[in-house]
Amino acid sequence: MKKPASAKKPSTTDRAPQEVRIIGGQWKRSKLAVSDHPGLRPTPARVRETLFNWLGHDLTGLRCIDAFAGTGALGLEAASRGAGEVVLVEQEGDLIRSLSSATTRLKASCVRIERGDGVAALQKRQGQGWDLVFLDPPFGEDGNPALVLAALQAARQAVHAEGDIYLESPRLWSDEELLPIGLRTNKHGKAGVVVFHLLRPITAT
Repeated sequence: MKKPASAKKPSTTDRAPQEVRIIGGQWKRSKLAVSDHPGLRPTPARVRETLFNWLGHDLTGLRCIDAFAGTGALGLEAASRGAGEVVLVEQEGDLIRSLSSATTRLKASCVRIERGDGVAALQKRQGQGWDLVFLDPPFGEDGNPALVLAALQAARQAVHAEGDIYLESPRLWSDEELLPIGLRTNKHGKAGVVVFHLLRPITAT
């Protein structure tokens, strides 16, 4: 969930909020702190609301990986809605401490925090048949297409044939680009400078 800061000085409205709230499930309205970390941009509530409308409000028993966790807003939202296992992957120490504090406060026994690289975390789960992967990698000045591609490839191998992959990016990823990875766009939307996608594996017919 980390996006590098703009080269220009951000306005007050550009700055990340000091907290976000879980919007549904057992921890509805619970606050998640947003660390003063360079470039951190948590997924806005309106985008999360759209995403979980797409996914369905009840995620009971689903196994989920939030591969670039940041504030944990996506993974903890899934856990709040009943996901059976959620892995939050993050490599920044201050964000890990914040995630640990949040999971302890919420008594989120289904959530596990893993320190490390999101792509590597997905690669080691190849063939494990996860239900849902969240990808909100750092944008970089050019949108970080190589990182996004690597994350998509790894996520495709980690989910099962009917699993979902959520992607945030500064641009739309076309079906022509996704086809060689074995993915297709199920739904997509745009909020500000962020394009968000819900992707599905392409299965043989």
